[in-house]
Formats: sequence, C-alpha cells, structure tokens
Amino acid sequence: MSLGRSLQRAMLSILSCFLLAACADDKPAAVAKPVEIPDNAESIVLGMGCFWGAEKRMAALPGVLDVESGYANGEIPATYEAILAHEKALRAGKASQRNHAEVVRVTFDPAVVDLEKVLIQFWENHDPTQGDRQGNDVGSNYRSAIYTHGEAQQAVALRTRAIYQQALSAKGFGSITTEIAPLHNYQAAEAYHQDYLQKNPKGYCGLGGTGVKYPGGQGAASAIAPAAAKAAPLDAARLDFARQLIVFEAEDCAYCRKFKADVLDHWQSPVAVARSLSSLPPAGWSLEKPLFATPTIVLFAKGREVSRYTGYDGDTQRFWQWLGYQLLTPEQQRIAFAQGTERAFTGSHLDEKRAGTFVDPVSGAPLFRSDSKFESGTGWPSFFTPVEGAITLHEDRSLGMRRVEVRSASSGIHLGHVFDDGPPPTYKRYCINGKVLRFVPDAP
Repeated sequence: MSLGRSLQRAMLSILSCFLLAACADDKPAAVAKPVEIPDNAESIVLGMGCFWGAEKRMAALPGVLDVESGYANGEIPATYEAILAHEKALRAGKASQRNHAEVVRVTFDPAVVDLEKVLIQFWENHDPTQGDRQGNDVGSNYRSAIYTHGEAQQAVALRTRAIYQQALSAKGFGSITTEIAPLHNYQAAEAYHQDYLQKNPKGYCGLGGTGVKYPGGQGAASAIAPAAAKAAPLDAARLDFARQLIVFEAEDCAYCRKFKADVLDHWQSPVAVARSLSSLPPAGWSLEKPLFATPTIVLFAKGREVSRYTGYDGDTQRFWQWLGYQLLTPEQQRIAFAQGTERAFTGSHLDEKRAGTFVDPVSGAPLFRSDSKFESGTGWPSFFTPVEGAITLHEDRSLGMRRVEVRSASSGIHLGHVFDDGPPPTYKRYCINGKVLRFVPDAP
C-alpha cells in the first residue's frame, strides 16, 4: 500500500485511485438520489481492489440498483483506520487475524440483469490474478473476492471463474486468485467513501481490467465495456521501433486532458510520442503488465516496455525526472538530479561555435542561444543570457558557499550556477554543465 495514498485518503483530501476507476469529467457530478429497491432484488459482495473505482464501474451496469462501498470477511473491527493498521501489523508479523477486504455490495434487479452478467462485469473490470493486490495497491485488504448469499450464487461464481480462467490462460495470464466464499461479515464503509468518484471527480482514470473479454459475454457488460477495450491499438509501422513513448488515455479523462495541455501540447523532447485510446500495445509490441489507470505513459525500446509512468496530477517536473532517468547517462543523472558538477574541461560543447540553440536534453526546451555563448576560460560552457523564460534561479548554500543555482524551467534539472562576472550587456556568467546540454544547429 502506498503511504502517500493512505495518508491522503485518511485526510479526506482530493485523492487518486490507482485501479480501474472509470474516469469522471471535470465537473463534479451530483450524487445519485437513493433508488427504491424492489422486493425481488438480489445482492452480492465483490472485492475488486480499491472500492472507489469498483463502485463506479459496477454502478454503470444496466439493472444494477445500488452499489455500496464496504468491508467484508475479516476478523477485526471494520473501520478504515483499523484495516490500514491491521494490514501493517500483518506485514510486520505482529498480527494473525484475517483482515477485511475492500468490497462493494452490488444490489441488482434480476429481471433486468442476471447474476452471470454482474459477474462478467466483475471479471472484466479488474485483474483477478494478482493475489493480495490490485495495481499499485498492495495488501490482503485489496484481494479479489466474491462473497455469496447461498449455494446458487456460489455455483454461478465458480462456473464463471472456470470460464474466465480459460480465456485468461489463452492470453498468457496466470491462475485466478479470487476468493469465492459465503459472506459472513459485512460493514458499510464510512460515508466519505460512498460515491467517492462522483464527489471527487479528478483522479486517475481506469482502463478496465486485463483487457481479456469473457467468452460469449455479449450482454450488458460488453455493451458498456471501456472505450479503451474497443479502440484499435496504434499502428506499429507509424512508430519509432527503437524508442517510442505511448500515452495510454481514456475518453473523458480529466487528467489525460491536463497532461496533454501541460506536456504534450509543448512537446520538444527528442523522444517520439504518440497517444492511444486502446489499452493494448501496437501489434508485435509488448507491455510488462496490463495497464490499470490513465494516463499511463510507457517507454518502449525495440517494441518492448522498458519503463512506465502511471497517472498524472499536474507535477510536470516529476514526469520529466522519470523520463530523464530513462534517457540520461549515470553521469548526466548525477548532474541533473543530484546537483552534480562535471570536472572543468571535461564536458561537451566547449568549442561549439555554430549558430544554433542549446536545449534541455530531456524536455527539448530551448535554454541558450549560441550567440550568447562566450569563452570564459573556466572550463565550462558559459553564456551571458538565457532564452526568455527558459530557466529558474534558486539560492544554493551547499559546500559552505552562497551561490545562485540555475535550473531548467521545463524539466527542473540542475544546469549550473550564475555569477556576476560576465561580459556586457548583462554582466552575467551562466556557468553551465555541458553534459546536460544538447545542441541543435540552425537549419542551413
């Protein structure tokens, strides 16, 4: 379990569910009014990991009357704080009682949707092979589970599991770990967990499970399957096989749009980037594991995933740091992310005199023009002025000195320092590590 996520949820702030949550629009949706439950309604309790996304996904199925977040089949007091504390104790070997699972109680009208279709929705919208986890959420409280009322429900659960296991095995997935057992202990979750993604719509957007369809599942579950499962994968012939970024998105995803506005609309990085509404990679390319949230940015090299960045909350420099660790050499990383300094006269571009622009090696954003470069004799590339808006300045008191650090405004990487002993007209000397500059010559 992520400590940041746990603290955020405990503090009731605007949070992100790293799972299969359907993406909400930017505008907060009104919480649905209570629905009258008919006498013939049935219910079943399902664990799909984080109950926020499970609640929203299951509620989208026609015929479902109500979905309630809760806790089930544990042996401790059923409160959110108690469950988190108990899971920590279990990991440390200081407890042995069974923890509750985060679940949703799904109430449905069997005249509109039968239990099999409800369970098709369940199987298709999470990864039931992960054991005590779901995506980034790790712990027995995130286990996949079906808790039943009576032998008839138990039989349908076991039958659908067997059918879906065949489909998963055919696609290379492992054994289903879903616990199927009678419901013996259920408690509704705290009020702030109910309809959470309606009340707090900004967050990570789910792509839905493994992408493996339930055999013959042509009912309501298939009709509302995520757009990502229907969209065609990108054409590999149009991509850079050697090195390619793909941004996996979902329709109506607020943070996908934010990532596009913050990053993609200004893309100058040397790495090719493409966007996809499919949860599948291009034909012949491979993901290390299924996607569970959007936006997910995956770096491929020679058609294979080498790294991924899941979710985006507006922290552009955190994204560029992730990409920088994939693109830069260890020496460049030391300079860029640990405020390192190359030895004098060992860096790049000391003798570069061509007309052109020195750019950020990660984001590709312009930093200095060559006509502002001058020979300082210090052993580092020196400039008397940066491109407007290209850098930020920060006080640096390291090494017992008081200096002014220079960072790239786009990616936040460390570039060097600025001093007041430069030539006119600025009288500044931007002393920059050449190893964190990339030179782009002007077109002839």
